[in-house]
Amino acid sequence: MNALPGPVRAVLPALALALAATLGAQAQRERGQFRAEVNLVNVFVSVLDAGGRPVVGLPAEVFELFEEGRQQKIELFEPETSQPLDLALMTDASLSTLKELRFEQEAAAHFIRQVVRPGDRLAVFQFSDAIVQLSEFSDQVAKLQAAVRGIEPGAGTALYDAVYLGAQALEQRPLGRRRVIVLLTDAGETTSAANFDQARRAAVRAGVLLYTVLIRPVKSESGRNTAGEHALITITDVTGGAMFIPDDIAELGEIFDRIDRELRTQYRLGYYPAPRPAPASFRRLEVRLKQDSPAGAAWQVRYRRGYYAADREP
Repeated sequence: MNALPGPVRAVLPALALALAATLGAQAQRERGQFRAEVNLVNVFVSVLDAGGRPVVGLPAEVFELFEEGRQQKIELFEPETSQPLDLALMTDASLSTLKELRFEQEAAAHFIRQVVRPGDRLAVFQFSDAIVQLSEFSDQVAKLQAAVRGIEPGAGTALYDAVYLGAQALEQRPLGRRRVIVLLTDAGETTSAANFDQARRAAVRAGVLLYTVLIRPVKSESGRNTAGEHALITITDVTGGAMFIPDDIAELGEIFDRIDRELRTQYRLGYYPAPRPAPASFRRLEVRLKQDSPAGAAWQVRYRRGYYAADREP
């Protein structure tokens, strides 16, 4: 092979240096972009009027956001977020829910058809004395409906395990997507390995929104164990989700419709925490509507109440 001419050989080191500099600058930009994406904190906010209907079209200027009591600058605002959904649909299949199970399955099948849109993914779980994943995260509506119709009754109720494992499954999903658990249960708790605090921490750490539909087989508190109910109320509130308690099982379809509407009308607020939080620390959040905003006194603002900072700097 002929040697390269002298002038070309002389140019190659310069090109190599220039290429290295270009690649280095690109890598630095990518690292900076990665750090920015990781450090950005997203808060999804639902604003509801006195009738529980979503309030849409509010501008960024009416929102105030605080971390640990210090006001933050809202750097990103979407009036109806375009972030796709990852949903874990978890249905209680314990013996105590057997009477209503068939109706619940059909209502859930309707919800799947309505909620799954291009880019979204949903997985079906059932829980009784164990947690069983009946489908992978998918957008194949017919397969998902078949999975929910294939739920079979079990014995006990591993309620905390359902929240814990649902949150873990969602935490494994890609970044840049909303994580949602829709939990259909009578709130009994008999066989979980996880406890309340572990379930709550898992939900907060994964950044999930928990929507709980509580089916009460016994209406009177004196006739049932309410510990699971109170636990779910706490976890649902801290994640920024909602609790629904139908008076009649026939209301289930309407409740699923309300969950779908709310997920499609959420505001997305993004900010870079100042000061930067310590790794792995828990950070309390507060979102307010300004006093001079058009908000009525009865408007409800729902959002996650806190988050855990990353374990280490990116």
